[in-house]
Amino acid sequence: MSQAMLRKVIDYANRADPYPLYEELRRTPVFHDEDGPYVVSTYHEIQALLHDPRISSDPRNLTLSASDPLGQDEGDESTLPPVFIRLDPPDHDRLRRITNRPFGPPHSPHRVHDMRGELGGIVSGLIDGLIDGLVGADSLERIDLVEQFSYPFPVTVICRLLGVPHEDESRFHVWADTLAASLDPDPDVDPGTTSKVAADAQIELGMYLAGLIEERRKNPGEDMLSQLAAVDEEPDGSMSTLEIISTAALLLIAGHETTVNLITNGMLTLLRHPDVLQRLREDPQLSVPIVEELLRYEPPVQLLPRRSALADIEVGGVTIPKGATVSLILASGNRDPKRFENPDRFDPDRKDIQHLGLGSGIHSCFGAPLARLEAQLALSELARRLENPRLLEDPPPYRRNAVLRGPRHLPIACDGIRPA
Repeated sequence: MSQAMLRKVIDYANRADPYPLYEELRRTPVFHDEDGPYVVSTYHEIQALLHDPRISSDPRNLTLSASDPLGQDEGDESTLPPVFIRLDPPDHDRLRRITNRPFGPPHSPHRVHDMRGELGGIVSGLIDGLIDGLVGADSLERIDLVEQFSYPFPVTVICRLLGVPHEDESRFHVWADTLAASLDPDPDVDPGTTSKVAADAQIELGMYLAGLIEERRKNPGEDMLSQLAAVDEEPDGSMSTLEIISTAALLLIAGHETTVNLITNGMLTLLRHPDVLQRLREDPQLSVPIVEELLRYEPPVQLLPRRSALADIEVGGVTIPKGATVSLILASGNRDPKRFENPDRFDPDRKDIQHLGLGSGIHSCFGAPLARLEAQLALSELARRLENPRLLEDPPPYRRNAVLRGPRHLPIACDGIRPA
């Protein structure tokens, strides 16, 4: 095995089905070639490293070489402070705890649960909007599920969560689209142009958020921005305005992108497994185990590149030396036959499903409860309301990004839409 293997992993030609490559990688659970990264591809080894404090997520600890093919997908040029997912303790812990106060237990235990009704309303509205694509009397001949549903749903949710005024949501959507596109650049567009457009969008978003934060300090509401902007006397204190802007941008981009992929990968998988789709149509509660199996089977985040070793670490009989770059292939660990029986089978009845789809350890997905609920509601309602849905392209066109893997478009057709 050589670095040619790693380049295949990020080669767009293999985006539709990278799993045979992961199977080959697992033959060498800790793979290293010359001055490239140490690539870990098996479940138990990945799980151990996700909980190992000697693995750093802070890019300032990296010593990247030009030969790291897995290091090229994450650019983080920014004038804002680092977000907590790119920090190590204690800075990570402080910022994550502050961010969690208005989002989840123990301070806000009902935040996500109480959004269920609002989320359901957004889903219903978007599905009703698909009728705009009606071509014949009773046939929806072509729907792009990404553009018309999976993409607008989570960014609308983030706007409501942060407290973005309804009249400003369209502006927020534009910034989200622009910044998301910078994570998945078009090879036919000049990289300098892409970077410039993304930088301009980041500045505009930052200025908008700064104004919104100031307004919330004067007139606080129940939204997350109001609560993050409030002066807090707890030991962790409060965030600075720049830290709040960084955190809000993280919630917008990271939460949005992963949820788009989770919903789209989920519908693609269900359309490929019509028996499971029919079961979901008849039993919406099946959405809970379906989403968990999807997080294992087709995780929205495929790999975590650009981690670094803060000390020598023994993994699977291999010593990863201090200062080395480490990449964790989460999607490969999720298909490890030493951990999951029949790992290449999509099985929502699977009992033992402690997957890596949302990470693990201190950097486990911050928005996991919301992402799960969004996907459960989205998939159960699509299954219930779309009459005879079917794929128009299989495989569909995928995004170029190897880290955040999912279809760029998902063209489907259906015979009609049942009323809400």
